[in-house]
Amino acid sequence: MARKKIIFVIVEGPSDEEALGVILNRIYDSNAVYVHIMHKDITTEFVDAPNKNIITMIGDEIRGYANANHFKKTDFKAIIHLVDTDGAFIPDEGVIEDASAVKPYYTTENIRTCNKTSIESRNKRKRENINRLCDRRKIWDVPYSVFYMSCNLDHVLYNKLTISDDEKEQYAYKFAKTYKDKIPQFLDFIKNSAFSVVTGYNESWDFIKTGLHSLERYTNIGICFDEKDSSVDSFTGILKGNYNDKQVKAERIENKEK
Repeated sequence: MARKKIIFVIVEGPSDEEALGVILNRIYDSNAVYVHIMHKDITTEFVDAPNKNIITMIGDEIRGYANANHFKKTDFKAIIHLVDTDGAFIPDEGVIEDASAVKPYYTTENIRTCNKTSIESRNKRKRENINRLCDRRKIWDVPYSVFYMSCNLDHVLYNKLTISDDEKEQYAYKFAKTYKDKIPQFLDFIKNSAFSVVTGYNESWDFIKTGLHSLERYTNIGICFDEKDSSVDSFTGILKGNYNDKQVKAERIENKEK
């Protein structure tokens, strides 16, 4: 029997894996799903080393996992990267100085913070990195695509915008328990809800980058799942290429940076 190909899923925190890990394994049961927990938001990381950028950083994560487990790049089927938008695409006027907001406080209309300059800088860095990732179709020669949870995963899956780490774990457990044996219901929830943006990959990203959408409850992860075929090959052409000229040029340039 041929070895299962690896679907490498990148998430920010352990509660993300708790909520979706089992479900993704059951959807993509003909492949081996590995959920890689970053324990940070890699899209906001400072890059101060030469020849280092968001693409090479993600490539390092995949290569590190492959080397530790004696895998080759040909053992990988695809990379699915889930990111929180965190209001990164809202105008700076939507970031409100509030001395009482020691930690950033998110609403669907603004971000309140005691350090407006810091959040504006973070948003700019996150926008630049996400824009770069949106143009990618491969990292380390493995098909790659990035999908968003807006304003974050808790907002999309539980309709809870700002909750504690303990609450994240509790809601994640309940969510996984609810849907792990109800995959059709999960797919209906994620693809056909009011927050589902499944118009197309590029179109879905154009949508979230406008106005206050990156603070509001939306996700494009439904694009991952085809109702007729639960394999990664059903990614509406995203993982198979279909590059435009701009993407081809970006690919060639960034391949030199690896």
